[in-house]
Amino acid sequence: MNGKKIKFKIVTPEKTVYEDSIDQVTLPTQEGEITVLPNHIPLISVLAPGELVAKKDGEEIAMAVSGGMVEVRKNEITILADTAERAEEIDIKRAEEAKDRAEKLKEERIQTDEVQYATVAAIFEKNLARIKVARKHLTRRGMRIE
Repeated sequence: MNGKKIKFKIVTPEKTVYEDSIDQVTLPTQEGEITVLPNHIPLISVLAPGELVAKKDGEEIAMAVSGGMVEVRKNEITILADTAERAEEIDIKRAEEAKDRAEKLKEERIQTDEVQYATVAAIFEKNLARIKVARKHLTRRGMRIE
């Protein structure tokens, strides 16, 4: 790499989740997963639920995101996320319980209106992403998953 860094910031309505200079970031968009490197072309996209991985000096910073917007300028990325959690902060047991509740509600509400169904489906997708990110990164670090 040429030594260039990207100014990176991810915020939610509650807080700034992460802010630092990074080497690259891979994130889920509604059009598919993208990786942003220094000097990337300007871009605005809708963030999809899934895993976001920022890399800084060889280290991976993994997060689960549930949606939002991403703006890329030459060497600056700003993400306004609905929710974002670092992998090590995710309580897998709570996320699985929330996913199970959402899945049950989704099944019950298939016959209800589309807005309620979409809301429950979004909760399900958010928690599924949280579980995947937490399990993947805890396993990589050799930590036991309960």
